[in-house]
Amino acid sequence: MNITELARRLRITPNELREYLPRMGFHIGFKAIKVDNKTAHKIMKEWPSFREKLRIEKEKAEKEEEKTEKEKVLKKIQIPKLITVRDFAEVAQIPVNKVLSELMKNGIFTSINEKIDIDTAMIIGENLDVEVLEKEDQEEEAGSEEGKINKVLEKESQDKLQERAPVIVVMGHVDHGKTKLLDTIRKTNVVAGEHGGITQHIGAYQIERNDRSITFIDTPGHEAFTAMRSRGAKIADVAILVVAADDGVKPQTVEAYKIIQAAGIPFIVAINKMDKEGADINRVKQELSTQLNIIPEDWGGKIVCVPISALKGEGIEDILDTILLLTDTEAKNMKANPESQAIGTVIESHVDKNSGPVATILVQNGTLKIGDQLCLQEKMIGKARSLKDYNGQDIEAATPSTPVKIIGLKIAPTVGDIIEVGEGERIKGKFKMVKRQTTLPAQTQESDSDNIKHFNIIIKSDVLGSAEAVEESLMKINTEEVKVKIVNKGLGNIIEGDIDRAEAANAEIVGFNVKVNPAAETLLREKDVKVHTFNIIYDLIAYVREEMQKLVTPKFERIDLGRLKVLAIFKTGDSDQIVGGKVLDGTIKASKVEIYRDKELITTGEVEKIQSGKEDVNEASKDQECGISFKGNPVIQEGDIINFYENKEIINKL
Repeated sequence: MNITELARRLRITPNELREYLPRMGFHIGFKAIKVDNKTAHKIMKEWPSFREKLRIEKEKAEKEEEKTEKEKVLKKIQIPKLITVRDFAEVAQIPVNKVLSELMKNGIFTSINEKIDIDTAMIIGENLDVEVLEKEDQEEEAGSEEGKINKVLEKESQDKLQERAPVIVVMGHVDHGKTKLLDTIRKTNVVAGEHGGITQHIGAYQIERNDRSITFIDTPGHEAFTAMRSRGAKIADVAILVVAADDGVKPQTVEAYKIIQAAGIPFIVAINKMDKEGADINRVKQELSTQLNIIPEDWGGKIVCVPISALKGEGIEDILDTILLLTDTEAKNMKANPESQAIGTVIESHVDKNSGPVATILVQNGTLKIGDQLCLQEKMIGKARSLKDYNGQDIEAATPSTPVKIIGLKIAPTVGDIIEVGEGERIKGKFKMVKRQTTLPAQTQESDSDNIKHFNIIIKSDVLGSAEAVEESLMKINTEEVKVKIVNKGLGNIIEGDIDRAEAANAEIVGFNVKVNPAAETLLREKDVKVHTFNIIYDLIAYVREEMQKLVTPKFERIDLGRLKVLAIFKTGDSDQIVGGKVLDGTIKASKVEIYRDKELITTGEVEKIQSGKEDVNEASKDQECGISFKGNPVIQEGDIINFYENKEIINKL
């Protein structure tokens, strides 16, 4: 008998049979193809008892393994909500390749420098014999980092404190002329350099007025940049709330005012576009007082409202003088020690292809000089190899309230991070930063519901502030039915790894102020991945909203049209009937129908055609007699009531 035939009868594979035969006392050789019939029958006779023996051995082995698993002590580690794969491997003391392999088994394709969230870490930790716990003191660390500048200023000797230039933040609704106001003040054309005339990044600029310096922070005007505006307000001394005289108070005006209130800083209202037709300063003041409870000074309140025209340069000197007057009353809060080591807040950060990581900071105490060692969270992150002012000119030092671009960093910090001069711990292959507002979108941490559809995207942007702004905006267009799921986000141009990641996650790639590199373009020809790049953020948001709308399941609303009483049956086929009747109410037309007899539903179907006076008609009204062509189960009788209705599609707009 063939070994294959014998194995088939025993319901095992030939290789398993060859493995078991020596244990049963039959030594026929591992390469044997046949066995004599006598031996074959003997093997089949002894197989049931041997199979039972195998079952007992297997159960015993499973119990031993289970016992070993229970006795095994899991390694416990604590990590923050977000951690890079490299850092997770180091904390867990597991080879990074093993961690990457486990992530791939769970459908997560990532690199060692990219972040995973706490939930993902817990899942892979179970398979790596690691119990993952969330780090409890993360918020405390972040809080202490946020208050560092205040603590530094508190420790300064009062006799060394000197007045510094006031820092002014400009806020308001999109297209109300904030950037044009700054453009007029600086006498430079920033607007022309921005896509769509809307400020795309935070920038800081400094001017001279009456031999005094004033620093302006230009916060973007579109609602997408709420987070960036918030950070701008936190480091400012005075705010200018810009409202257009022809447009009045708008949603983003209210939003900007709330940010100013939360920051607790004094502010001025600049009523712009006074040169435009339809400008009504009294209407604007009325809206400010009723909607925001901002009472203008000339109406008996405390808020100075300055009418201006940024386009024609009218009222600009008035607003600058008002700023200096207001800062004089707040002078005690605007002091710093220029002799100390510098400390400041990052207001922009990106990676330049020529210069590497570049950060723009606002120096808030001390003086930053070329050659200073720079620290972030007590870790050395580089040296100030070059300093540039807001015009891009090289400078030797930056005093308090001066915005300065730093070249010479080893990493790109996050907008809002505190950088200080000093000796810190050197980075050894890794760096953990306490980040603000960098948690993954909420829906990526939720368990997926069958009722929720997701639009998967990967975000690539030129700078950190833009990435956060895009993410912030996309969260606002989520609905209960369709949500944006950001599977990954990063800085720089779109590369091959992004294409592979998007394919694995069934996601689209959206880029903001970035390009697709040539290698990625080549890969795109082979992959079914959509890539869209944008220079204006609301175009990006509009595109995502449009794609999400396609995922919305339409709903149907039943609309009853009218009823007809059957008076005669003209023709009955296998699956259709032609009947005549009188319209009882409403207006009937070709539609879906229900057939009722003695108020009981008999069948359903469709009316394909209506005739009146032997001519086809589109509809028939109350008391009109007509004939209809019914398609469905041919059971209609005289006296039956036919109910006409249609289902109207209702699409919920996002």
